[in-house]
Amino acid sequence: MKYKGIFGTDGIRGRANTFPMTANIAMLVGQAMGYILKRDQKPNSSGKKQPQPMVLIGKDTRLSGYMIEQALSSGFNSMGVRVNLTGPLPTPGIGFLAQNMRADAGIVISASHNSFHDNGIKIFGKDGFKIPDSMEDEIEELISSDKLQSYLSEADEIGRTRRIDDASGRYIVYAKNTFPLDLTLDGIRLVLDCANGGGYKVAPAIFEELGAEVIIIGNTPNGFNINHKVGALHPDKASEAVLKYRADVGITIDGDADRVIMIDEKGRVVNGDHILTIMALHLKTLGRLKNNTVVATEMSNIGLNRVLKENDINVVRTGVGDKKVVEEMLKNNYVLGGEQSGHIICLEHSTTGDGCVAGLNVLAAMKASGKPLSELNDLMEDMPQVLINTRIQNKLDLDKIDGYSSLLAEANSRLGEFGRIFIRYSGTEPLVRVLVEGEDRQKITKIAEELADFLAKKLS
Repeated sequence: MKYKGIFGTDGIRGRANTFPMTANIAMLVGQAMGYILKRDQKPNSSGKKQPQPMVLIGKDTRLSGYMIEQALSSGFNSMGVRVNLTGPLPTPGIGFLAQNMRADAGIVISASHNSFHDNGIKIFGKDGFKIPDSMEDEIEELISSDKLQSYLSEADEIGRTRRIDDASGRYIVYAKNTFPLDLTLDGIRLVLDCANGGGYKVAPAIFEELGAEVIIIGNTPNGFNINHKVGALHPDKASEAVLKYRADVGITIDGDADRVIMIDEKGRVVNGDHILTIMALHLKTLGRLKNNTVVATEMSNIGLNRVLKENDINVVRTGVGDKKVVEEMLKNNYVLGGEQSGHIICLEHSTTGDGCVAGLNVLAAMKASGKPLSELNDLMEDMPQVLINTRIQNKLDLDKIDGYSSLLAEANSRLGEFGRIFIRYSGTEPLVRVLVEGEDRQKITKIAEELADFLAKKLS
């Protein structure tokens, strides 16, 4: 069977127990990755027997995580690879621990912000960064062939799986160390929404141990309620709590805690673009914004460019996905990047988006400036923006759809100089995303609806 294309923009993702998120494919992925790790081991100069490679596997709180965890472990073990299971942990925690524990790879079982019905597999290398596309391609080729059976380990070389107890503690200490040592969160009242996900244990500990008074919601996972009306995709509950408890700030993370959306003391949402603005200006003040540049994506509001340009900071845009943002940052030695959706990457500290670390950086800016989050939030003014996600049946080359190019050209002419249209397929769901930005909200809403309706008909 051919498995080409099972990797999307952020690993493998799909409905649990349905292709490609089945136990069988998870086992094959473990075998393929295990084979690559064994093959690429450096020779042992001492002449002693080569130690077995070791991988970490973490997960969020979805019911199907148990199934995928065991299947992956079996695949790795069959190739002679040791497995350490961390239990529920944020995605960035696995990126950190892969380095910290000298693992050969780190695996996260999560569908991030999706509902419990879905699950996914994200793979990190020993450097803590997500594996390159070339390795994903090789994994797809291996599981599509019959070669894996010939690479299975001998009976006396099968790997072992064990659970480790101190993974959460290691991540908590790491995250706290990203906050300035001369500051505390004493006097800060904080609403924290953990999305009933992978950060439900560690996130409260991080902020409480730094001195904040933490009001916690979304921390009672049951396998089914991850991201359900809570977390970064549903910040309204945290907003209500901020106002109710007169909190200074709200922090909402998603199911695997790699993204964050914040709430100011007035109950207003502070999205990823505003968080990037606050962090960029703070880092520049400290002299730590390398190359005076921030990396954003095509989905970021043009208001981000405006405010950063006024402060002599450059903005470089990439395609959508935190992996693409990280690649651009590594390529040109930048330290700050992210997405409007809340993936914020601080390469000074982490190798991927980290909701807790980003939240701590904003709190550090508040403490250092003595300003409330509402004042920092107002530093950036949003250009009106409309995003419509349309469910589709087929993904065709957009430029080859009859009438698409002329409709797009006509829409762009109506927007004028201070507007833009960005259309793309989701890499994780059967959706086409239509983003329209401009000065007149009524006009851009109409244009977005026309484009979305057109594509819904053509791609159904």
